Amino acid sequence: QVQLVESGGGLVQPGGSLRLSCAASGIIFSIYTMGWYRQAPGKQRELVAFITNGESTNYLDSVKGRFTISRDNAKNTVYLQMNSLKPEDTAVYYCNARIATIPDYDYWGRGTQVTVSS
Repeated sequence: QVQLVESGGGLVQPGGSLRLSCAASGIIFSIYTMGWYRQAPGKQRELVAFITNGESTNYLDSVKGRFTISRDNAKNTVYLQMNSLKPEDTAVYYCNARIATIPDYDYWGRGTQVTVSS
């Protein structure tokens, strides 16, 4: 029933931009904290950004000033605007929906590939 579907990934040159989207269904979207994670081959998955139900945000230090997370509760969608992309941003990006105090309420999308290369 719960489904998180990422889109918007692709191949871009260094310095370029992408906007990722994650459309959620099967949850009461407005009460969840939404996050974007990424994982490169052979690396641990890391939190890139999150946005709470109160629209507080936080970012991985290496993406501050370049990435912006936002949400549209009317569309049950969270976005990640990525500017000034670097090769080090190359990874599979995953959408996450979570209620931090209730461990069972923790859902993941299947991911979308972002490749930054010349």
